[in-house]
Amino acid sequence: MSTPVDFAFALHDHQPVGNFDHVFREHVDEVYRPFLEITAAAGFRPISLHVSGPLLDWLEANDRALLDLIGREVADGRIEPLGSGRTEPILAALPRPDRIEQIERMSERVAELLGRVPKGLWLTERVWEQDLAADISEAGIEYLLLDDRHFLSAGMSREELDRPYRTESDGRSADVLPIDERLRYLIPFERVEEIESFFRHRQADGTRAIVLGDDGEKFGGWPGTRRWVYERGWLDRFLRMVDDLRQAGVVDLITTGRAAQGDSGGLVYPTPGSYREMEGWTLPRPAALRLEALRGDPGLESHPSVRGGHWKNFQRRYPVSNLMHKTALHLSGLCRERGDPPAARSAVERAQCNDAYWHGVFGGVYLPHLRQAIWRELASAEATLRADDALSAEAFDFDFDGHDEIVITGGSCSVVISPSRGGAIESLLRLDAGENDLDMLGRHFEAYHGDPGSAPPWSAVRDLWAAARLAEDDEDAGHASIHDREPLERPAPPAIDAHPPAIFREWILPGDADPGRSPSAPPLAYEVTDIEVTDESVVLSMIGRTGLTKRIEVLRDGEVRMSLEWDAAAIDGSVWTEVWLAHGRSLRPSEPFRKVHEDVVTLARSERGYEEVRQGEIVRFGWPASALRATLVIGPWQQFLAGG
Repeated sequence: MSTPVDFAFALHDHQPVGNFDHVFREHVDEVYRPFLEITAAAGFRPISLHVSGPLLDWLEANDRALLDLIGREVADGRIEPLGSGRTEPILAALPRPDRIEQIERMSERVAELLGRVPKGLWLTERVWEQDLAADISEAGIEYLLLDDRHFLSAGMSREELDRPYRTESDGRSADVLPIDERLRYLIPFERVEEIESFFRHRQADGTRAIVLGDDGEKFGGWPGTRRWVYERGWLDRFLRMVDDLRQAGVVDLITTGRAAQGDSGGLVYPTPGSYREMEGWTLPRPAALRLEALRGDPGLESHPSVRGGHWKNFQRRYPVSNLMHKTALHLSGLCRERGDPPAARSAVERAQCNDAYWHGVFGGVYLPHLRQAIWRELASAEATLRADDALSAEAFDFDFDGHDEIVITGGSCSVVISPSRGGAIESLLRLDAGENDLDMLGRHFEAYHGDPGSAPPWSAVRDLWAAARLAEDDEDAGHASIHDREPLERPAPPAIDAHPPAIFREWILPGDADPGRSPSAPPLAYEVTDIEVTDESVVLSMIGRTGLTKRIEVLRDGEVRMSLEWDAAAIDGSVWTEVWLAHGRSLRPSEPFRKVHEDVVTLARSERGYEEVRQGEIVRFGWPASALRATLVIGPWQQFLAGG
């Protein structure tokens, strides 16, 4: 008789920093608790479980009963807790000291709330870089779960991926468990009979162990899955099937910790990257479409050598993501320089939560409330760290793009100005309000957009999506995964922005031209001529190639003043500046001026379909050449602009 296949079932439950309270509650009541209670009653144990730091915090404050339930099962050995970074960051995107501290603090938190220090790690979004091995080991973790494609793309065969392996960096090592991708797509979307066939074939092939690690939200949180998993009976059928296979000696349920103790397959160096969909999402549209075409070839659809980009490319694609990341990086370093005050360190950690930094099938970086939560934490950290600082200005490459920025700190706001990109303000973080005036996502041409002008009306796209959601109840056909729920038609993209959000970016336009939108031509370029710092303000003076001079004055109380001067003989037309604003502010332009207002609305994909999301507004001010000078003041106080 064949030996049973060891089946390690690991679940990852997570809600991000800044998500709505009702979303936490709905997922706890309709997804996390029902799954744990039903599977426990059916004897589907032992399992491994990762509850993210933000979700643990919410449960501690709002639902101790569920924490106690999990804790009892941990004490009984029925659930093995998994660790991670404390606030669910992408570990590869953090400085090495932050990685280690995040993991250690999460392990302490799990031990505090669930009664056991985790030995295994859930790798957020399964984003792997080889130097993580040393940091994970140093933080006290013995093993981690990693998608099988990392091993396959390194030249290994699927038949080899039924055991743990060892990997290393910098003289430290950790065990890695391959997650079976095929099973990840079968559960919970395919018929139970197909899943049973999968296990029986794997046993017949002599497979030693199979590891499943996946999102808990698949079991009732993703659109349509609650009906499929619970109401249509998929979970009950699955649990009966697994019990039958256990009775028949086909599978044994084990924890991932037990799987990691199996006979090691030796040394491996998994290929850096993430799961297949993520590697496509991180690419800009042209490359993403090329990858999509390759994967449309049946022979290449899941070939491990057909790869996309690394997660960090989201920071190139979305300037606001890069701005958040580099601000957190800068403040983390400052925090360590100043003795790591606990309040500041905790705020930096919360700002490292991954969800607001990227975009795939969920809204992510497109969702203002998630980004606002990140900026709120960054403002809190900086306010703590700079409470006693005088006003200062420093020139350095803040965002690592090869050009120096001017960073002004010490008052009630923190300002980043880029001389190389039009002498414009690219970050205006209000420390008291916890808001960044430039917390905006511009309009991008995404891979899921159709070609301009070719898509059906917006209402037709929504109807197509709704029709796709209705075709989910065929028990014989299974349930469509969220990755397979694209409507047949793609919506036309919004008008794409030629430049990222900024404040005080100028153009010279001919005659009485009215910029309905930002001109596609490069903005005026400037060189810094002087920086004057006093107790009450910092004044940055610049000169442009067209003869314009520009001054930006940042006052201690957060008021920001911009002035322009020019020679009328050198200006053929009018001088325009634009102000992007995520939050309403008082704007005071000098006379005579013209004004153009535009709402910024993006069209993004989410788990619910395509959604229009208002990001903020752009206000453009123009002055005739004859004016010779212009001023524009942005107040630190809020005042919503009526019609611009």
